[in-house]
Amino acid sequence: MEDTKSKFRRVCVFCGSSSGKKSSYQEAAIQLGKELAERRIDLVYGGATVGLMGLVSQAVHDGGRHVLGVIPRSLMPVAITGQIVGEVRAVSSMHQRKAEMARQADAFIALPGGFGTLEELLEVVTFAQLGIHRKPVLILSQSFSISYLFYTPETTTCV
Repeated sequence: MEDTKSKFRRVCVFCGSSSGKKSSYQEAAIQLGKELAERRIDLVYGGATVGLMGLVSQAVHDGGRHVLGVIPRSLMPVAITGQIVGEVRAVSSMHQRKAEMARQADAFIALPGGFGTLEELLEVVTFAQLGIHRKPVLILSQSFSISYLFYTPETTTCV
């Protein structure tokens, strides 16, 4: 693998805490994790060790990059099973989780997920549109064949 450096130090990935109905979702999470590690980008994510979150975090960690999981204390018993990967920062609420993840990230990527993923994605897009942040937001399909750059700092509105 070619060692590539990105202008982004940390990317926040939104994705499901379940594995999804298609194996391609799992493959996309692993592929994204490997790509982040190859580009020397650290991960900020929702903190679960299960589902797509667990797969992307393990791939980034296995690639030698720092992993920061931000998770509400109330979700820890169900979302963290087995070995913890990287650093886990426990917070008191989902609001604090999203704020901390946004504060720590230079950009956002959304993989397949459920309503939580959608809500997190829409919040960062809305905040970008309102000028609260100027960080890129990318939506990736499960096959990486379709990606949609939803917002970039170079534009004044979402594309």
